[in-house]
Amino acid sequence: MRFLTCFRRGLVMFAVRVSVLCYLLPLLCMSSGSVEEENPEFWRSSAQNTLRSALSRKHNTNVAKNIVLFLGDGMGVTTITAARILKGQLQNRSGEETVINMDTFPFVGLAKVYSVDFQIPDSAATATAYLCGVKTNLNTVGVSAAARNGVCHSQKGNEVTSILKWAKDAGKSVGIVTTTRVQHATPAASYAHSASRTWYSDTDLPTSAVTGGCLDIASQLLRNTDIDVIIGGGRKYMTPKGFPDPEYPTDLSAQGQRNDNRNLVNEWLSMKEGKVARYVWNKTDFDAVDPEKTDYLMSLFEPGDLRFDVERDPSMDPSISETTEKAIRILKKNPKGFFLLVEGGRIDQGHHDSRASMALHEAVALDDAVARGLELTNEEETLTVVTADHSHAFTFNGYPFRGNSILGKSPIFAMDFLPYTTLMYGNGPGHKITDNKRPDIRNVDTTDKDYVQQSAAPLDSETHGGEDVALFARGPMAHLFQGVYEQNYIPHAMAFAACVGTNQEHCAATTEPDEISFTSTEPGSSAPNTALCAMTTVMLSVCMSVLLH
Repeated sequence: MRFLTCFRRGLVMFAVRVSVLCYLLPLLCMSSGSVEEENPEFWRSSAQNTLRSALSRKHNTNVAKNIVLFLGDGMGVTTITAARILKGQLQNRSGEETVINMDTFPFVGLAKVYSVDFQIPDSAATATAYLCGVKTNLNTVGVSAAARNGVCHSQKGNEVTSILKWAKDAGKSVGIVTTTRVQHATPAASYAHSASRTWYSDTDLPTSAVTGGCLDIASQLLRNTDIDVIIGGGRKYMTPKGFPDPEYPTDLSAQGQRNDNRNLVNEWLSMKEGKVARYVWNKTDFDAVDPEKTDYLMSLFEPGDLRFDVERDPSMDPSISETTEKAIRILKKNPKGFFLLVEGGRIDQGHHDSRASMALHEAVALDDAVARGLELTNEEETLTVVTADHSHAFTFNGYPFRGNSILGKSPIFAMDFLPYTTLMYGNGPGHKITDNKRPDIRNVDTTDKDYVQQSAAPLDSETHGGEDVALFARGPMAHLFQGVYEQNYIPHAMAFAACVGTNQEHCAATTEPDEISFTSTEPGSSAPNTALCAMTTVMLSVCMSVLLH
């Protein structure tokens, strides 16, 4: 009896696998890709074009008058790849062959992201590394590793300054643009020193920090460095407790949070007496700001973080491309140049929620901002860097056909005979097991912005990843960013390029601009929508291994 039961189960499994294989075989033999991609000369010609571009590329050894640092929070290599495909598919292309703006940067490196105390870091420790040039401990910003997380007295004497301050001290204009609150970890590391990244306002300070004389991050935004442009969210950390929000006056959670009764927005405006300083909180007033007639700009569009780009109300909140453009147009008036930090901060938050669609659309929006930045600056005098602080437990897996929706499902089911998405997480809120079974998503729209990807281990919030992150560079001294290096190397190389901070011996000698010849090549102007027949053998092998398992 036991033998017959096992035999029947085996027969059922065999039948199911045969049916899956029979379904896949016709698809595997289809080749609706472009004819040119079936011709080996297409690929040879594409490779030769890329080779010629690489051979003709010369180093730009100019002094960088300007630096623009684009930071994709949580934008690991998997996120970049998936965002590239999504951007192409949003343009009705297959997606894989798409060349996004950061792909056109001629120099690429890898940065090691671990912090002093943790193998996998957070955004505070990494921001301190790539902005201040010093690795530190988890949860701390703008202090060395001698400071301890949450211990106020440990930060005294262990403060470290950022490249934003170095640039300001050199006479340049400086700015921060973010899609999070301006007191969040990434922007905070450019101007604040705090034993805890969560001390956004004085309300967040523990008693020991208050008695120890530590300042909240919002107050340090005014106190530490004279920042010309501040754009993001975080209104509620700037106003007295109970102060009604101008956009959400009846929302108690949006009200001011400060216990000290200070209105930091008004204080900031009074500090700019004699200058043209503007504070705005909506797109109408933002659009009315004339960069040519504005010295200082503070734009806080939300009480906390900004909305995800796909949920953004274009009539109320500008895009990251628009905020980047406004910042550059204000800052570039300084004949000595500028430093600008632009953070796509909600890539990270989309990943923490295991909502891949949200994260990838944020990455696409950041790439659009990169394009806007390149349009508004001159590569001969502007060093542009695109990188991430860390990655996520985010995987791109299965054997999807060419042109398969990046937010879709693998055509081959798992061993439990249920489909899975090609984008998944190692941990997070998507771990849902009922009666020892995964959810059946055959009739679920996994491309929906609110779809939560499945994960292997259950957590309320998905975690960061620890692998190296990519860095893309173009402009003066961009070649310094090739190779594999510690993340804290980044601001030192940027400072060297711009002749700010230390290492200025080379700045006395002027150099003639080297000719830069770099042409990006985009293979396949007409890309296939499904698998090429060249993949048939591989796919059949995979299917047969499943069939015979």
